[in-house]
Amino acid sequence: MDSGTLWASLLWGGIGGGYLVYGWRQKESIPLGGGVVMTLACFLPALPMTLVSLATMAAVWWLKKQGY
Repeated sequence: MDSGTLWASLLWGGIGGGYLVYGWRQKESIPLGGGVVMTLACFLPALPMTLVSLATMAAVWWLKKQGY
């Protein structure tokens, strides 16, 4: 494991954890699901983890903007 993977896991895991806690406390399924996906993505290598996390954040933003 190199330092890039560790920093990416720290960054995306922290943001995913924030989504998870927000979705849990607000009883919102979209951020909760996004947090779960981003938290599980921390077990991927650095580049796929970043791509999955960015796609998840974009999907959560788009779904919330659509009113879900």
